[in-house]
Amino acid sequence: MNKYRTHTCDELTKKNNGQEIILAGWINKKRDHGNLLFIDLRDNYGMTQCIIDKSNSSFKELEKIQLESVIKVYGKVVERSVETVNSELQTGEIEININTFEVLGTCKELPMPVFTDQEYAEEIRLKYRFLDLRRKKIHDNIILRSKVISFIRNEMLKIGFLEFQTPILTSSSPEGARDFLVPSRLNPGKFYALPQAPQQFKQLIMVSGFDKYFQIAPCFRDEDARADRSPGEFYQLDLEMSFVEQEDIFKVVEQLIVKVFKNFSSKKLMYEEFPRIPYEECMLKYGSDKPDLRNPLLISDLTNIFNREDVTFEIFKKLVKSGSKVRGIVTTNTKDKPRSFFDNIDKWAKEQGASGLAYFTIEKDKNISAKGPVGKFFSKEALEEIMKITGAEVGDSVFFACGKISDVEKITSQAREKIAKDLDLIDEDCFAFCWIVDYPMFEKNEVTNKIEFSHNPFSMPQGKIKDIDFESPLSIKAYQYDIVCNGIELSSGAIRNHIPELMYRLFSIAGYDKNQVDQKFSGMINALSYGAPPHGGIAPGIDRIVMLLANEKNIREVTMFPMNQNAQDLMMNAPSDINEEQLKDLGLALKIKK
Repeated sequence: MNKYRTHTCDELTKKNNGQEIILAGWINKKRDHGNLLFIDLRDNYGMTQCIIDKSNSSFKELEKIQLESVIKVYGKVVERSVETVNSELQTGEIEININTFEVLGTCKELPMPVFTDQEYAEEIRLKYRFLDLRRKKIHDNIILRSKVISFIRNEMLKIGFLEFQTPILTSSSPEGARDFLVPSRLNPGKFYALPQAPQQFKQLIMVSGFDKYFQIAPCFRDEDARADRSPGEFYQLDLEMSFVEQEDIFKVVEQLIVKVFKNFSSKKLMYEEFPRIPYEECMLKYGSDKPDLRNPLLISDLTNIFNREDVTFEIFKKLVKSGSKVRGIVTTNTKDKPRSFFDNIDKWAKEQGASGLAYFTIEKDKNISAKGPVGKFFSKEALEEIMKITGAEVGDSVFFACGKISDVEKITSQAREKIAKDLDLIDEDCFAFCWIVDYPMFEKNEVTNKIEFSHNPFSMPQGKIKDIDFESPLSIKAYQYDIVCNGIELSSGAIRNHIPELMYRLFSIAGYDKNQVDQKFSGMINALSYGAPPHGGIAPGIDRIVMLLANEKNIREVTMFPMNQNAQDLMMNAPSDINEEQLKDLGLALKIKK
């Protein structure tokens, strides 16, 4: 028998009535009823109610013990009466009559209570994360995370993947974010980089002759925090396969994702075979490459409407002539909404930095007409064309935005989300997955006007090499793809470029000469020159998957020891200063900008 406990705090039922037992755990709550003291004893597994009578010599001592102290109790299991059964507890049919107890660990005055899920300031929660993790909701989230990872690992092994670990100390690579750099003591003046992703290594694994690789990989990126992104580090299901096409990757990932979400959530899946949405179509219909398909609202291109002579909305007409685009969003059967509904959305758009959203509602007496501030500027024929383009009907309303393409995509994407929430159109009991495909290989930087890789630089361009128009790089599409769920990007992936000559050609478009490629990617280029198979992969984010399953809005809630918004670990006081001796060992001196 374990000296600390005979049972855990979730095990005992009325079948154990009369048994002498030992329990150990934390004092979750105390209720002093004068002659009786009730203790809710908690461990990792559950909660058990314990009671001690005032006549017991240990009563006064136990009465003084601080909440969250760790104790061991010796007692007898007693079946509760029917009227006192607690159906919310797994052990709610019984309680423990305490004979004696021992204090195993004392607790100071608490900076935050543990028995409640009340929200507290981030600074307090992260400084005392070990207490925060004791709270039921957070504790359950972390257990869920563990179970999800174990499930994923087992499923990957079942379908023939091998698990490997790739290096943490490596070289810097252009993955799209800043590297975390580690100075080398043995190589003064040189630095390792913590991997933003195991990108090059997993490709090298394929070149090494292994067919299917995965790992639950730590990734490190020096980027700002967001609700769905932890600063510093995160984990992903990194996988790579040889002799595959895009659809082979999709099949593996879809089957895995469906199994995970069916196993760990009661929410329904909108699609078990995920839709494939081309990038250009996605940006038009949703204004974003991270669409929430639970939202039925769609965006339409109405630019050409403002070239008509029977449309006299001069502000938009002038902007269109100078190259601006117009996008419209239709809201179904909103004719009876008060004026304040429309004005509030227009006001909201201005608060986002846009010029606002024009709007009207389609009506019909004898003829089609439009009611609203800008309705008078559209002829019957123009309105009919708008209805044809958008699918709008009488009684529906149309919101318009106008501006340069990037601005109009941004505001219509945000407006689509805002209007759907205001109209309560989102099914919260649903997961809607999709693939975004056919990404452009390159994009133009609006600030520098230079051509850059839009996604992963190691992606394979679409089409036969001899047919690729390298002189028009913005027209080149790549075998790149994202998986998105409920407006959250879970992963990016690609079929890889395994042909060195083609890689040199593509990198040259992005401004890298052959020497730079050889220097930055020497291991990769060299390996691909020794017989590389066609291969591809993807890396769904573990943190985001668990966040969705736990129905949390912030990734911090499913991360055991997250950093704050400034990438600081308040509990361990990291990042921290280092002393002069450590700097000397590394051959470094600090020059702090003021």
